Amino acid sequence: MPGKHKFELEYVINASPKVLYTRLSNPGGLSEWFADDVNIEGSILTFIWDKSSQKAELLCQKENRLVRYRWLDDTDPKAFFEFKISQDPLTNEVALTITDFAEENEIEDSKGLWDKQISQLFSQLGSA
Repeated sequence: MPGKHKFELEYVINASPKVLYTRLSNPGGLSEWFADDVNIEGSILTFIWDKSSQKAELLCQKENRLVRYRWLDDTDPKAFFEFKISQDPLTNEVALTITDFAEENEIEDSKGLWDKQISQLFSQLGSA
């Protein structure tokens, strides 16, 4: 099937939803683990790595629960990437679910990239 395919990854993380949300939703938090630098203008964020940059639009956010972005240069109108925070009411365990889209032959590479990024997030949060 042509086009991008949705995939999800879930990570159990040793951080409160509030602390985690800060790292996922604002430029300062994102620049600690996701990109070298992040600038924001309105609902458009510019992610900077080495000498390249990419712009994303903030589509949706729910405090301490969800942040959804869409790359502006993505040709698939249904594609986005999302960070969803959930907390188990019994164990208080916090999980981060990432939803992303990739071409079928790029899904494994994308998952590997997310694993690498999330391990940087874990080390920033002191939960590696």
